[in-house]
Amino acid sequence: MTNPANDIVKQAKQGSVAAIIQVLNDKLADSGVRTRAIFADGVLQLLCEAPTTEQLESSTLIERVRQILEAIAPRNIRRVNINSRIVREQQLLWLEEISRDPENQLLWSKEITLKKPGLFKQLADEWRSWRAEGYSVPSQASPRQLREQRQFWRGITGGALVSCLVLAGGWWVYSRFSAPPNQPEPDTVAKASSSTTDPAASQVSSPSVPKPNVTTTDSPDPFAKAVTLATQASDEGQVAKSSAEWLSLAARWQEASDWMAKVPSSDTRHQLAQDRVAQYREKSEVALQEAKRIQAEVSPEASAPEPQ
Repeated sequence: MTNPANDIVKQAKQGSVAAIIQVLNDKLADSGVRTRAIFADGVLQLLCEAPTTEQLESSTLIERVRQILEAIAPRNIRRVNINSRIVREQQLLWLEEISRDPENQLLWSKEITLKKPGLFKQLADEWRSWRAEGYSVPSQASPRQLREQRQFWRGITGGALVSCLVLAGGWWVYSRFSAPPNQPEPDTVAKASSSTTDPAASQVSSPSVPKPNVTTTDSPDPFAKAVTLATQASDEGQVAKSSAEWLSLAARWQEASDWMAKVPSSDTRHQLAQDRVAQYREKSEVALQEAKRIQAEVSPEASAPEPQ
């Protein structure tokens, strides 16, 4: 009887997107990350969702997903685009949603290319799959079948031996005929070392320089914090009606803009953050104008000019 877990892995190796999602969710369950996937235009579009930005830290999550997928080695899948965002309600058209508005929908997005497994690994996987499914040589096999089986395994063994011999021969030729790097003459090394060990010279060239005090503090990622605030503001903007709600919305957009401005110039997302600073500030101004308009409609006498 076939093990269901092995059957899922086998389907994932054959390129089943549903099986790949199930394997990923099982492997990432301890980190609280859930995945969804769609195979489109030769790329596996993968969406990773979690309740907090810390669970979606890019360097750790990307490497872990890469290791899981390369261990599966799904057939005909080499390019994977990993998208991440804070978890939200189920969306059947999530790929269309993030493609239409990636800036406000995603924390980050990264495309990776999976390494193709080697020939020996593929043969080993096929052998394990063959043994797991309980295949065996028929007890009443005909002489022709036995001869074909012996020829098959003789070809596998011969190919492996030839490959090992070719590798060993190539290494021997390289080590035998490759020229060693140029080394300085012993006298030159001795002269150089004696000239640099002069006490007076070492005192002049090696002054004592105090080391600066470096302190580190735990602080949130300003880019991720700004994206979270912008996502909340975008959702609230769909239902805001009163002047107070629009004022709160303007404050939230301004806070998102302030967080974006904190992204350092050394960050690879700095230029994108600078663009969003202006975008979020403009959205804050729009929300503020809307709050003033609603206030004027509710209390027109308050907005009328005082008589001279």
